[in-house]
Amino acid sequence: MSKLVVTLGLIVSGLISGYVLQQVIRVRVTDHELLLPRLRKFLQRLSILGLMPVSFIGAFWIIPFENLRITLLPLVGSSVLILGGVLGLGTAFLLGKGSLQKGVLFTCGSFTNIGSLGGLTSFVFFGEKGFALLALYKIFEELIYYGIGFPVARYYRLKEESLAVKDHLRALLKDPFFLVAGGSFLTGICLNLSGISRPPAYETLISLFVPIGVFLLLVSIGLGMHFSSVRNHLVEGAAMFLIKFLILPLVAGSAAYLLGFHEMQGGLPMKIVLIASSMPVAFNAVVVTSIYDLDLELANACWLITTASLLLVLPWLYFLFSLF
Repeated sequence: MSKLVVTLGLIVSGLISGYVLQQVIRVRVTDHELLLPRLRKFLQRLSILGLMPVSFIGAFWIIPFENLRITLLPLVGSSVLILGGVLGLGTAFLLGKGSLQKGVLFTCGSFTNIGSLGGLTSFVFFGEKGFALLALYKIFEELIYYGIGFPVARYYRLKEESLAVKDHLRALLKDPFFLVAGGSFLTGICLNLSGISRPPAYETLISLFVPIGVFLLLVSIGLGMHFSSVRNHLVEGAAMFLIKFLILPLVAGSAAYLLGFHEMQGGLPMKIVLIASSMPVAFNAVVVTSIYDLDLELANACWLITTASLLLVLPWLYFLFSLF
């Protein structure tokens, strides 16, 4: 129970701290519209480019590969992200939404907060081994976001692809977040295969960097929270709740069971799949919506509703894991 309390406490305190800081800045700083985006980006870069890579390297360094079926984790993760987008787009068609809303619901269905909230939950519930498997699950996350999610969002804004595939790939290969994530993965795997033992002090480093890094990300998210949009999009938010917390976990959990993940490492890979597939809309969905001038209010509402729903989802996951 203490693990659940710590996870929820860190999530809630990070978001509240960011939101309170946002309100203080809006009241006391004249150029708050310039300062807030800069502060958000600084905190995100400090966490994703500074603290989290150290944790990812250390996690991949010790991940066990005795059973090669574990290498199917990224395939499950990628499939879940793509399926989420398809379900979001299907929801938009069923609700008779326009192009701007279709682009938003695709990205909200696909883009999932695996890294910060999923990583925190995996780390607190199951330690470094859980965090390492979560990192393996999401290894193709950025590739799907930039290679599929962003082009789809752009398509529904412009109704046609104005960039060639090679231009999207070139932009992806220049993106620092993608490069750092890929570099961390390769470095950790090389150290793992080299047979070099990880220094004991590295465990202490990870135990500090993971919660600090996630807390900074949550503060950055709180800096951009707006609650006024929720009441106007309750139907879409409810649909996204069903996609994120019912359909995707059922599909992912079934796939993990069929692949025998429940028989490996005491069932840990299957538990990580259930955690990762039960996470809310990622803040990146709001970012891409803003970049391509889609329905920002809808994206913000879906993000807020699903993120707030973690107060129900995490206790359910904790109870579920106690059964096996």
